[in-house]
Amino acid sequence: PCSGKCSIGSMVENYKVKVHVTLKETVNDPEGITIHMALKRLGFEEIESVRSGKYFEIIVDSLDEQLIDRTVNEMSSNLLANPVIEQYHYSFEKNITN
Repeated sequence: PCSGKCSIGSMVENYKVKVHVTLKETVNDPEGITIHMALKRLGFEEIESVRSGKYFEIIVDSLDEQLIDRTVNEMSSNLLANPVIEQYHYSFEKNITN
């Protein structure tokens, strides 16, 4: 299904986008510190450190992968991540489970 922007032969593809948001290395991570201490108390002595974060899976319909890049960057910098204290990275693949 095209919304007027499609040329003949264009086809919307369904993609699964995986976005990982983490605090920047220079930002203190109290949640990660708490989890680290709890793991130590549970006997996981080999754990060196823990950093917490957020993970999102987003299904996107798109005509091309460049549009997905623009869309995901805009979503991530405007809502999913706080660019002052967080960083994000993402990957995407064609969604075969529609």
